Amino acid sequence: MAGSLSQFRPFSPRFAVRLEAVLEGSLVVVVVPAFHEEAHIARVIETMPAFVDTIIVVDDGSADRTGAAALEVGDERVRLERHCRRRGVGAALTAGYRAGLRLTRAPSDALCVMAGDGQMAADDLERVARPVVLGQADYVKGDRFGDAGVRRSMGLPRWIGGQVFSRLTSAAIGQRISDSQCGFTALARGAALRLDLDGLWPSFGYPNDLLGQLRARDLRVVEVPVLPVYGDEISKLRLRHLPPIFFLIGRAAVRRRARRHPSG
Repeated sequence: MAGSLSQFRPFSPRFAVRLEAVLEGSLVVVVVPAFHEEAHIARVIETMPAFVDTIIVVDDGSADRTGAAALEVGDERVRLERHCRRRGVGAALTAGYRAGLRLTRAPSDALCVMAGDGQMAADDLERVARPVVLGQADYVKGDRFGDAGVRRSMGLPRWIGGQVFSRLTSAAIGQRISDSQCGFTALARGAALRLDLDGLWPSFGYPNDLLGQLRARDLRVVEVPVLPVYGDEISKLRLRHLPPIFFLIGRAAVRRRARRHPSG
C-alpha cells in the first residue's frame, strides 16, 4: 500500500486451535487503529483475549513510539502497519480491513476493531464478535449507552453529541442505532468484500459512513451492549470534525433513498 510500511510477526498455530474451540472455528482478526498511543497500546495488546488470531496495529503516522511499543509487547499475534503520515482514523481502519482480508478466508471470519487508547473492554470482544462468526449478523456495533454510569463516565457534552448523532444516523439509514459513534465493532469478511472500502470516509465520521454503506446494501447490522472505559485518554475529536459528520449522515440518507427509488 502506498504510504505505508508493514512489519509482520510469524503466526503461531496455537492461536487458531484456541479460536476454533471458542468461536466456532472462524478466524478473528482485531484491527487496532492508533495515533500517538504510546502510553496505551501495550495495555490493549496485553489484554487481548487468547481466541484472537491476529492483531493488526495500524500506526497512523504517530510521532511517538506507538509502533515500537506495540512490537515490544512481544505478542507474536501482532502485525504492525505504519503510515508514513497521518491519514485519519477511517483510513487506518481501511488499511486494517484490507490486511485482515488477506489473512482470512471464510465469509463468517470476523474483522473486529478495538481502539488503541484502551477505551474498549477486552472482555466484551467475544460478545461483539460472536454474532458475526455464527452468521447472525454482517456487522456488530457496541452500544455504550445501556451502561448505567455512561453519562457520568463519558461526560455530558460527549454523551449529548452521541445521542444526537445516533438519532440522526438512525433516521438516515432507516434502522434504529443506539450508539452510532462507538468504534467497537465486528465486520464479517463476506460483508467487507461488498463494501467500497476505498470510498470510506478517512477521518472522524467513518462510523456513520460505514453504517450508510452497510444499510444501502441491505446488510444486517446489530448492536450489543459494551462497557465504556475512560481513563486519562484525550479525545482527538475536534469541533472541525463535526460538519463532515453531519454531511456523511445526510449522504447516507441520500444513498438509501437512491437505492429504494432508483431512477428510470
